[in-house]
Amino acid sequence: MFGILSVGLTQTVVAQDAAAPQTETVDTAAVDSAAVDSAAAAVEEPAEVAPVEEETQGMHKMLKVKFIEGDPLWMAPVAIALIIGLAFCIERLIYLSLAEVNTKKLMAEIEAALAKGDVEAAKNVCRNTRGPVASICYQGLLRIDEGLDVVERSVVSYGGVQSAALEKNCSWVTLFIAMAPSLGFLGTVVGMVLAFDNIQKAGDISPTVVAGGMKVALITTIFGIIVALVLQVFYNFILTKIESLTTDMEDSSITLLDLIMKYNLKK
Repeated sequence: MFGILSVGLTQTVVAQDAAAPQTETVDTAAVDSAAVDSAAAAVEEPAEVAPVEEETQGMHKMLKVKFIEGDPLWMAPVAIALIIGLAFCIERLIYLSLAEVNTKKLMAEIEAALAKGDVEAAKNVCRNTRGPVASICYQGLLRIDEGLDVVERSVVSYGGVQSAALEKNCSWVTLFIAMAPSLGFLGTVVGMVLAFDNIQKAGDISPTVVAGGMKVALITTIFGIIVALVLQVFYNFILTKIESLTTDMEDSSITLLDLIMKYNLKK
């Protein structure tokens, strides 16, 4: 009996040792399949970018569709107002950007020239510098021998001319800011009239009858307000630059009068 039990125990231990590698093999295969699945998922992740592109294209197409649904007869004037208004804004921004100079450096060079008693050198500095500040200083230096009062009147008069030049075409921008929502509201009124015409023809106040005219009304209003907001942002930025240049002109004029007074006292 002891021998039989010993043989049975030995066979059981051998069977367990033989089953252990199989279990390890199964676990390794499971790990390998999990790794393959994770790698496949990692490879498939970039495919999620496609919906973003489709959404962008869908937004672009939606704007086109809404523009057409808003009736091109009323949407076209709103678009034209946006294009022309932006053209005037860009023209003003370019002009004002070119008019900006380093006023401190300019006045320092004029002061150095006048300290040496060389008025022509000061004039050359103004001639070789762009912008309204240099132009005002040049007009003042032209009349340096006629007295401080004459120089002051010349600077003030020419400063008004330069201020008007800075504000040129700004009135057109304000015109299109006012026109854009007005055109949108006009389309709204026309859309409401169309809606009531459809109701009169159909003899029924159902959503399908009113929807067409109301859609035209709402879309034209939305686009008109958007155009006005865009142009208003540009217009306020232009006014900020004009105010900055006007301040530089006034400061430079005062500085020039002080320099001319010191020059006359040294003579």
